[in-house]
Amino acid sequence: MNLTHPFLDDDGDKLREECGVFGAINASDASTVTALGLHALQHRGQEAAGISSFDGNSFFTVRGIGHVAENFSTAEALSQLPGFMAAGHVRYSTTGGSGLRNIQPLYADLASGGFAVAHNGNISNAQTLRDDLVRRGAIFQSTSDTEVIIHLVATSRYPSMIERLIDALRLVEGAYSLIVMTPEGMIACRDPLGIRPLVMGKMGDTILFASESVAFDVTGAEFVRQVEPGEMIHVDFDGEIKSIRPFGDHPARPCIFEHVYFSRPDSIFDGRSVYSARKAIGEQLAIESPCDVDLVVPVPDSGVPAAIGYAQQSGIPFELGIIRSHYVGRTFIQPSDGARHSGVRRKHNANRGLVEGKRIVLIDDSIVRGTTSMKIVEMMRDAGASEVHFRVASPPTAHSCFYGVDTPERSKLLAARMDVEPMRSFIKADSLAFVSIDGLYRAVGEKPRNSACPQYCDACFTGDYPTPLTDLNARDQEDAQLSFDKVSV
Repeated sequence: MNLTHPFLDDDGDKLREECGVFGAINASDASTVTALGLHALQHRGQEAAGISSFDGNSFFTVRGIGHVAENFSTAEALSQLPGFMAAGHVRYSTTGGSGLRNIQPLYADLASGGFAVAHNGNISNAQTLRDDLVRRGAIFQSTSDTEVIIHLVATSRYPSMIERLIDALRLVEGAYSLIVMTPEGMIACRDPLGIRPLVMGKMGDTILFASESVAFDVTGAEFVRQVEPGEMIHVDFDGEIKSIRPFGDHPARPCIFEHVYFSRPDSIFDGRSVYSARKAIGEQLAIESPCDVDLVVPVPDSGVPAAIGYAQQSGIPFELGIIRSHYVGRTFIQPSDGARHSGVRRKHNANRGLVEGKRIVLIDDSIVRGTTSMKIVEMMRDAGASEVHFRVASPPTAHSCFYGVDTPERSKLLAARMDVEPMRSFIKADSLAFVSIDGLYRAVGEKPRNSACPQYCDACFTGDYPTPLTDLNARDQEDAQLSFDKVSV
């Protein structure tokens, strides 16, 4: 969502979605419904939130740093957002990008009227497009790649707004789920591969769109269906719904990490319960990598469903050997290992009376940089566990994501630098194993991975990126030229 590189959490061991989106049209209290929907999507972005609304004449926008509840929980705040159409956005900030100017929805007055857009994803040729637009006289107000879409729409020569949006998106590479508001209604669309999620709901005459189905549960709406990859849905103020597919047919590649970690477990993703998928991943992990231990212990909270599956498949008791504090806020990268260690201890504490003298297997959803995993293993040993094994409910994360997830540079990914045995030694576990890529596919209800045409985007595991990475390739060429120039000198 931003052209600059994002912050990680304090240990960089959790991949994070950078945002979630929600929209409502033909609702008497559109901004209130949108605020409720954003509450349910808070896990997708916890550092800033924004809502734009339309009352038939004017657009209104309120943005703020912090959680949805800090910005949109009072009647006074919502009174600034009148109208029967609204769209909202929650996001994580990024390096150099945490100011108000980057909080979405972004709004612009175009020649054809107001245009507000909320975007989940990342445009992988945004810098290339931006440079070209600037050369042609465009003036950018943010560092967000989303603003590129606005400029492309503004400069399109097509007559209607929806045609301009299609024209703009044909120039875009990467991943996007968009909710767009115009004076004619609301447009929701996904990129041709459906990398980022978007679903449609209904509540009476109100039509809703959201990153996850759980947002409909909170608002009391009915889940209708997912917005299909490459589909563009237009809803007008008379309630007419039009669906078009302007980008042709492409094999879908939704992000498999939605099943592993991003989505709330009570959501439905790609037609399957996320909770059921995570349990199935744990079951598959137990089949592939059994462990002779006394207890199965999840790394809370994201490791819980997989640990339940592992315990049920293996017959080993499931126990909460780690207790997580829910009152510790997220912290940014800290300057010392000691500070990181303190952060882990504040978030997680060993249940000493349970694990002392026991052989345990820890179940987590992923290992990114490895620091948190190492500290948790150490914490369990300090609590008296006689053996500490580690099982991971995803394959090794060995590649960066360029589609809206804040993976660090590849050189900082533990699996990019080490094979499994050195990783085991690094985190100081007695054994370490990951679910296989084919096992992950089976667990989410697919056949083994089709290497010629994978059923999901799994680039963070395989390095098989489903779209061009124009900006990355341009930077690599520039770096190579700079290195050559230095050698020549």
